[in-house]
Amino acid sequence: MTETALALPKRSASSLPWVVVVLAVLAALAALPLVGSSYAINLVIEVLIFAIFAMSLDLLLGYTGLISFGHAAFFGVGAYAAIILATQLGLGIWASLAAGVGLAAAAAAVIGYCCVRLGGVSFIMLTLAFSQLLFAVALKWRAVTGGSDGTGGLGRPSVLGWSLTDPASFYYLILAFFVVSYVVLRRLIAAPLGHVFVGIRENEARMQAIGYRTRRFKLLAFVIAGAFAGLSGGLYAMFNGFISPESMYWTASGDVLIMVILGGAGTLTGPAIGAAIFLLMKNFVSTRTDHWMLIIGIVFICCVMFFRQGVYGTACSLLQRRRTKR
Repeated sequence: MTETALALPKRSASSLPWVVVVLAVLAALAALPLVGSSYAINLVIEVLIFAIFAMSLDLLLGYTGLISFGHAAFFGVGAYAAIILATQLGLGIWASLAAGVGLAAAAAAVIGYCCVRLGGVSFIMLTLAFSQLLFAVALKWRAVTGGSDGTGGLGRPSVLGWSLTDPASFYYLILAFFVVSYVVLRRLIAAPLGHVFVGIRENEARMQAIGYRTRRFKLLAFVIAGAFAGLSGGLYAMFNGFISPESMYWTASGDVLIMVILGGAGTLTGPAIGAAIFLLMKNFVSTRTDHWMLIIGIVFICCVMFFRQGVYGTACSLLQRRRTKR
């Protein structure tokens, strides 16, 4: 992964009225339950959940320059915690979701403490090893996790007495979580802390030379990313009502990594778009051919070869060049 591929597109250089575009997208998302089928609503719910997951990885990959192959572990911790605490220990659904986020952050703190001491390939392989370790725990601890059969039984919550069992109602809840997550991550990136993350990505040695303890900041980025991954896992457990060890396997980390790169790492908006592209392709192509993974692989290879900044990043660059020529 090169610095060019992770470069931030300069939105301010674009001629698009971004506020209008954002409002139009939000209006379209808000209107979907009024015009869409139950299948379409559930599909977009899944996209929004995985968009949060992809944005959490982008904080590591795109902004801090840490390539993690084990990010699905925190997704799984959040999902398993939400289901187990609610169904086996009788904790409320909202409390279980919050606890899942906290446990995912705690797991990220422990794993990150070990991983951020290393760099390059060693960091990548260690994140993968920890992820596979948690996958093995979920697979073998059958009494708690259900083993390879997984575990379920988590219902959908209520808000002020309003049941969210209806897909449209639950959709608005997930949309609210997505918007809040996006705003929080965007504000974080725009804050001085976010600039420190980008500085570490660009030149860690220079950041150390001017007095920053880069390991601490990398660990902080790891924990924040793990917390948001745990949130997406808990929401997925609410949506699906079920979780299995496959959600923590290394291929799940590969899927979210593809989402980030496909949309455009280091853009925050790009990974959300990448999640939509990946899941839409997966749902529509898999219904027409058994070789859908081959097609997605070809699309991903073409994206890496010809759209180094991802779909969103490349679009921003083209708009920037167009304005520059004027």
